Amino acid sequence: MLTRWQAFTRFLDDGRICLSNNAAERALRGLALGRKSWLFAGSERGAERAALMYTLIHTAKLNDVDPQAWLADVLARIADHPVHRLDELLPWNWAVERQRRNLAA
Repeated sequence: MLTRWQAFTRFLDDGRICLSNNAAERALRGLALGRKSWLFAGSERGAERAALMYTLIHTAKLNDVDPQAWLADVLARIADHPVHRLDELLPWNWAVERQRRNLAA
């Protein structure tokens, strides 16, 4: 540990660095708990789709967006939405657009 002292004490100089990895472990807990269920996703494509949905839902959470509201709105609008503007439906852009609509109303 003495040879790595500078790396070990880095959190003292930068307040953004957490002393423990509890936040990372909590974030992975849901994934570990669901592992048994995902074992029977049906196929490799099914497992890939489950992973994609998990990624989208977690991305929404990281952007302080309610995943259920976001998914419901996106699934209702995506069929009529232009393909070249799909980036507008991503959680961080969706939240800004929704805020703009709420202020206009």
